[in-house]
Amino acid sequence: MIPTRTIQLDNISKSYGDTHALTSTNLIIHKGERVALIGPSGAGKSTLLSILSGAIQSDTGLYSLNNENILSLSTKQRAESVGIIRQQFDLVGPLKVVHNVLSGHLGRWGLIKSLLSLIHPFALNDAREALARVGIENKLFELTSNLSGGEQQRVALARLFVQHPKVVLADEPVASLDPARADQIIKLLVELTHEGEQTLVASLHSIELAKKYFSRIIGIKDGAICLDKPSVQLSEKDLQLLYRLEHPHV
Repeated sequence: MIPTRTIQLDNISKSYGDTHALTSTNLIIHKGERVALIGPSGAGKSTLLSILSGAIQSDTGLYSLNNENILSLSTKQRAESVGIIRQQFDLVGPLKVVHNVLSGHLGRWGLIKSLLSLIHPFALNDAREALARVGIENKLFELTSNLSGGEQQRVALARLFVQHPKVVLADEPVASLDPARADQIIKLLVELTHEGEQTLVASLHSIELAKKYFSRIIGIKDGAICLDKPSVQLSEKDLQLLYRLEHPHV
């Protein structure tokens, strides 16, 4: 059976002034793949994920999501196609957990229904089920700002569960967590996306987590893909070349 192409980038480039964040990037990711992006800080990983999410547009090239130009997709279609979780969680602290979780429906509901849901939450069972899946169903009506960092990350995962996009993007989702909690969150993220038959693309600083939970690893350096291979084939030499400083400071 021929794998289904979920993401296809053809000659994608993005610059900010004189800084080339991405240069002539070509990439194909198939449905259901678990892909980890690794590389030095400032290599272009976040820019790539922002383009994949539709948050920013590339300067050149074509981005096809599920065989459609992402620029042709409506807001609702994008919400159904791709979702992202970031290091900052993108949660509203003063709101109760239930409202942050149900914001995963924003793309489907539209603004008016979403605002009304702040008064009387719609789809309450969706929030309960999502929080149960991530192990914090007892936090439904707590203020989000009162939760720990790990609990807030679980709220962000529950929101993604409610949104249920075909592609899940994660931009350094556990950088602010200790190693034990980071392992728990990545394990949970991989399990949830596998159960939902979703494609997962995550940028990680931890090579250990990338190799442990992801089947494919893509290395990015200076705005370009410099390695792309199954995680079991990742070598120490690959990592030395990827993270080597060209002009180390004394």
